[in-house]
Amino acid sequence: MAANGNGEFSFGKGTARNGLSKIQTQKRNNEICHDDSAPPVKAQTIDELHSLQKKRSAPTTPIKGSQGGAFAPPISDEERQKQQLQSISASLASLTRETGPKVVRGDPARQSETPRVAHVSHHHFTCPTISVSDSSLKFTHILYNLSPAELYEQAIQYEKGSFITSNGALATLSGAKTGRSPRDKRVVKDETTEDELWWGKGSPNIEMDEHTFMVNRERAVDYLNSLDKVFVNDQFLNWDPENRIKVRIVSARAYHSLFMHNMCIRPTPEELEDFGTPDFTIYNAGQFPCNRYTHYMTSSTSIDLNLARREMVILGTQYAGEMKKGLFGVMHYLMPRRHILSLHSGCNMGKDGDVALFFGLSGTGKTTLSTDHNRYLIGDDEHCWSENGVSNIEGGCYAKCIDLSREKEPDIWNAIKFGTVLENVVFDEHTREVDYSDKSVTENTRAAYPIEYIPNAKLPCVGPHPKNVILLACDAFGVLPPVSKLSLAQTMYHFISGYTALVAGTEEGVKEPQATFSACFGAAFIMLHPTKYAAMLAEKMQKHGATGWLVNTGWSGGSYGSGNRIKLPYTRKIIDAIHSGSLLKVNYKKTEVFGLEIPTEVEGVPSEILDPVNTWSDKKTYKETLLKLGGLFKRNFETFTNYKIGKDNKLTEEILAAGPNF
Repeated sequence: MAANGNGEFSFGKGTARNGLSKIQTQKRNNEICHDDSAPPVKAQTIDELHSLQKKRSAPTTPIKGSQGGAFAPPISDEERQKQQLQSISASLASLTRETGPKVVRGDPARQSETPRVAHVSHHHFTCPTISVSDSSLKFTHILYNLSPAELYEQAIQYEKGSFITSNGALATLSGAKTGRSPRDKRVVKDETTEDELWWGKGSPNIEMDEHTFMVNRERAVDYLNSLDKVFVNDQFLNWDPENRIKVRIVSARAYHSLFMHNMCIRPTPEELEDFGTPDFTIYNAGQFPCNRYTHYMTSSTSIDLNLARREMVILGTQYAGEMKKGLFGVMHYLMPRRHILSLHSGCNMGKDGDVALFFGLSGTGKTTLSTDHNRYLIGDDEHCWSENGVSNIEGGCYAKCIDLSREKEPDIWNAIKFGTVLENVVFDEHTREVDYSDKSVTENTRAAYPIEYIPNAKLPCVGPHPKNVILLACDAFGVLPPVSKLSLAQTMYHFISGYTALVAGTEEGVKEPQATFSACFGAAFIMLHPTKYAAMLAEKMQKHGATGWLVNTGWSGGSYGSGNRIKLPYTRKIIDAIHSGSLLKVNYKKTEVFGLEIPTEVEGVPSEILDPVNTWSDKKTYKETLLKLGGLFKRNFETFTNYKIGKDNKLTEEILAAGPNF
């Protein structure tokens, strides 16, 4: 068969074995069918070839000089790195030796890199004396603000139990501790914190002294300095640029570094170049136990906060949530000093800029109700309310994963992808598909991901002053109304109470619901007395015209076991009516005992369920259960009634009167 003149493919007249026409190739005029050759690489060795693969990251802007303002000469990349390393060496310095450790940028596995030493003296002009130890003769390699891809490589190569799942997330294990250890958390009690912090009955703050903190700090620093490499994250807390806090996290695990990369606010390259000295530092030596013979220690775990030194030390637990919640505690201390209210809440914003805060303990529906496709998500857990409005403290979300499904929580499901940390989940060894229902490691399985992984996240995570403050309670006693409008004093009372009811186990038939109270809906993390946060909340609500609401997402028509849980579509209709403002325009009536204002109608919700007494067939049992819950509220509030703020500021009678009255 002759060529077709173009030197290209042509169909022959014969038939191939599969019945199709034969394809024949013809040579081009230059005798080459297709030339895909290219000049050979210029590398002489395979190592040299590998070095060509990675392009060096260059700083985008010169750092500003320390003197001369905007007209100061830019400093070199080498000088900038030296300053960074000196700052990190100072962070890692033992306070009993003259110098900080020798630190060098880069991975010790890549030994071809030339060490750049930063050795910091604490006492100028002093030579090392007999206090020099072997650790001062070695380098500690600093892996500084690594990207998620680099942290994946570190985790998979060096940390047992690290795997890439089928959705691209990094699955990892937190070790023996799969949740927080609140009984092992300590706060240094000194002249300042003795008067400022909440101590004693009901308080989450367990004291330790300065000396014991320094013993634990030394133990953590010595452990970190003994390693060949440590991870250092320099990041921010609080999206409000005027009030953001610079935090440094020094850790031994890539998992911890990636977790904090996701949970804190990620600096731009320009912000990182100007970072300087951090406002707060975490030393996470979680693989190493505390010394049980150290004063105040009750186990091998200790999480220690020193507010004067602005430092936190973690020993004996690798659970990453300790860092997140430790920093939240720090914000609960630092922000109120600036007259900014720190809040354990979800927060979203409507298309018209109307902001709502959602408070609620576990199981009340806080995540479900604050995640709304018709509204922007400002944040899911931690916020500040300042003169500028609201701002998210964090740069990410920390979602529960147990029984997670695409249908129920599509946003969380889709956020679990490359860059996300999956804690303590179980997956198929071959396909790497996660089984979210498997509790083999723990029921507290978690995903940590950047907030921008949520499609309707509001970036930057700030908003105007809230219009609505929604307190969620899952009342398993079945006596609280589905929705109540609260006065300012009632809002303070229910905010301080932080009520929900847990359903008891039902192995031997139905048992009584159990009332749970957590002051300010986050007692484990607050630093000051709950009344201080409540007073700030009331002041801000009054100033900016916000309305308080109590929404029951629990039972109606009887307690757990006899009644039914209020349907989620009804609760959503109630929340929609709060957002739209229509719930302010309807008629209200007052309930007995709790004195709550309840609406007589809500669009899309059966009117008879709005007053719980209507839904109970046994009115006598309803009244008994209502009085029982009122008594539980009163007993819980006894902790706060006699508390003095400062020297003379007692809790006001107005707040007490806003509670149950019988």
